[in-house]
Amino acid sequence: MSIQILGMIGHRLASEIIPASGPLFDKHYITQFSRAHEAAGFDRILVGYWSDQPDGFLVTAHAAANTTTLKFLLAHRPGFVSPTLAARKLASLDHLTDGRLAVHIISGGSDSEQRRDGDYLNKAQRYARSDEFLTVLRQSLESTQPYDHQGTYYQAEQAFSAIKPLQNKLPIYFGGSSAEAIDVAARHADVFALWGEPLKGAAETVRTVRAAAAEQGRNIKFNISFRPIVAATEKEAWERAEHIRELAAQQLPKGGHNFGSLKPQSVGAQRLMNAVNEGERLDKALWTGIAKLVGGGYNSTALVGTADQVSEALLDYYRLGIDSVLIRGFDPLNDAVEYGRELIPLLREKVAAIDNQKRSA
Repeated sequence: MSIQILGMIGHRLASEIIPASGPLFDKHYITQFSRAHEAAGFDRILVGYWSDQPDGFLVTAHAAANTTTLKFLLAHRPGFVSPTLAARKLASLDHLTDGRLAVHIISGGSDSEQRRDGDYLNKAQRYARSDEFLTVLRQSLESTQPYDHQGTYYQAEQAFSAIKPLQNKLPIYFGGSSAEAIDVAARHADVFALWGEPLKGAAETVRTVRAAAAEQGRNIKFNISFRPIVAATEKEAWERAEHIRELAAQQLPKGGHNFGSLKPQSVGAQRLMNAVNEGERLDKALWTGIAKLVGGGYNSTALVGTADQVSEALLDYYRLGIDSVLIRGFDPLNDAVEYGRELIPLLREKVAAIDNQKRSA
């Protein structure tokens, strides 16, 4: 089955423990950050979406121009660009990146943040719009003839995109833990993305999503996100985790974070807070310290330990059928470099051993 390893890049240096520095759109940092991921052996990097930050299409284009093999996962929120235009933009970007693009569709888990961009739909409506958006997007990306569409959120007559993705099919990622999200993912997603839950919860999600996709006659893959904290010894790793907690508790309020949930309507955030309530240290190496600080508002759970221990923890998720992991650190650039020294090669080696055993069984 093999494993895909994703990272995440930003447009300037910043994290929960590092105050933002440099220009808001730091093209030199984007170049350095993307090249570091390529050198470390990552397969793909996520370019995020925020209602007040630089455009992800341009961040991706710049990163791609300064790398050769690294692939990209561009986060995109429906509602602000028509799906017919989005299809042409994505297809054009796929050509610009030499076929290295995938898109991560995010419906939005916070009314207040959506409204910053002028979107006043409620959560259920946003997922219904995402469903329709993806239907039209696929038609534009794949149709060889003009088509008409008359829906609730989008209408088009004789729509057609002359430019198609350089790849045979542009991969679509989709996330969300609500019933509405799973319903949309089952019909459209190639990869379902989930935050770093305990094993029991992740296994439940995999079963639920896989069954929903099967009802649509589809297969679906899975990605899970963690914030690994790795050190030479287990003791040093946990000491580093505590230091990260202390720094984050000091730094987050300075950045305007109020320690409440960033996404009060997000079922994913609620699930992370359920994990927080289960305990601070779960399974082999799962740590919920930062997830508690940020109210479960984004992928904030960590795996703590040596590279061997963290890779073993990741293997447990691989055995659940999750063959893609997104790992990003609290010291983003340096951690990406560090992961490439031992964690990534070790994880790939262990996954290869598992796959070889399966083939020879």
